[in-house]
Amino acid sequence: MESSERTKEKFKKLCCEYNIPIIIDGTIEELSKAIGKENKATFAVKDVNLANEIRKIYNGGEVIG
Repeated sequence: MESSERTKEKFKKLCCEYNIPIIIDGTIEELSKAIGKENKATFAVKDVNLANEIRKIYNGGEVIG
């Protein structure tokens, strides 16, 4: 992830505090393309089911569908 160390630490701390899983990966270009926005270094998934499926795929599990 291309975010600054300060930004990464901020997100890690918040996620730990609220017991929210976090994935740190990808470039700004990759993340921006994935969500259809420009110049995004971070994003969050609020839908629990979608977040669980993304985590499953990221960790080498089966693909959705």
